[in-house]
Amino acid sequence: MSSTTEETLSYEQARDELIEVVRRLEAGGTSLEESLALWERGEELARVCRRWLEGARARLDAALAVEEEGEEGPEGDAEGE
Repeated sequence: MSSTTEETLSYEQARDELIEVVRRLEAGGTSLEESLALWERGEELARVCRRWLEGARARLDAALAVEEEGEEGPEGDAEGE
């Protein structure tokens, strides 16, 4: 995968292009060589989307961990009140 693709495409851009690649593959009518190129591009775009989603998941997990720490701290201890 080219690092340029990873660095420049937003999740939405990668997803939209991936949708177009899948549409073209499903429509057929392309040569074997073109189909293989589309497949490879689709794999690259799927990796970009996966990385964006994994990053979003990590950010959510981190935010939830901070929130839980705040609730369990001495000032936020609901059980002792």
